[in-house]
Amino acid sequence: MSNEKTKNKQITIFEGQKIRRIWDEKKEKWYFSVVNIIQALIQQADYQTARKYWNKLKERLKKEGNESVSNCHQLKIQAADGKFYLTDVADTETLLRLIQSVPSPKAEPVKLWLAKVGYERMQEMSDPEKALNRSRNYWQRMGRSKKWIQQRMMGQEIRNKLTDYWKDNEVKERDEYAILTNIIHQEWSDLSVKEHKDLKKLKTQNLRDHMSDAELVFTALAELSTRQIAETMESKGLEENKIPAKKGGRVAKNARKELEKKTGKSVVSKNNFLLKPKIKVCKILK
Repeated sequence: MSNEKTKNKQITIFEGQKIRRIWDEKKEKWYFSVVNIIQALIQQADYQTARKYWNKLKERLKKEGNESVSNCHQLKIQAADGKFYLTDVADTETLLRLIQSVPSPKAEPVKLWLAKVGYERMQEMSDPEKALNRSRNYWQRMGRSKKWIQQRMMGQEIRNKLTDYWKDNEVKERDEYAILTNIIHQEWSDLSVKEHKDLKKLKTQNLRDHMSDAELVFTALAELSTRQIAETMESKGLEENKIPAKKGGRVAKNARKELEKKTGKSVVSKNNFLLKPKIKVCKILK
């Protein structure tokens, strides 16, 4: 997909077909018009025809108990007449599931990609080292130093142990993980995850992939402390785990402040690893 140069970037192009979308600031993800995606899949220029196709497909999927339909939301998106109407939208993950229900030659590349990802995921489940190697190779291609990669992988291992504890102690994945993660981050850095991303001028990028060595270390310390405190308190569920999240984050915060006092430098940085635009220097000939 390529983006049109619109002010809000609310339209993207898929093989010549305009796809409306809307950015959810809270969840930090794009939601796309399902009907527009259907239009592209069935190669139908008429919006109303595609809408009727989607309505019938939606009814069939509901009868089959397909959960993808329940993951579709309605948000107000601008229509061709310039007005905003409630429209069925879905995030990328949900769309990839819905696409499998549409018999279309356009869907085949996506289906093949999904099958490939699924196969790789099964390999990684039986041999986690494959996932680690893939991540290491990715960071190396991005030009990260060996020291940075070691810090990133150490932090990920600590993160995994924390989420394993949450999973085993009645914390629901995704939304509740995000809530607890944000509490930890706010405590140690004095910034929410979103505020930290904004500081680094990130949008959909992974914040940890753009952290400095120090930021990675203090994030890891906060999450390690959180898990150990939670284990000691035997915390269960979201509400109980908010307490060790705050305490664990505070351990890292105290260490951060002590380091900043000694060095006179802030640990939290606005720096990122985004590609910088190249500046052309022209020679002036006399």
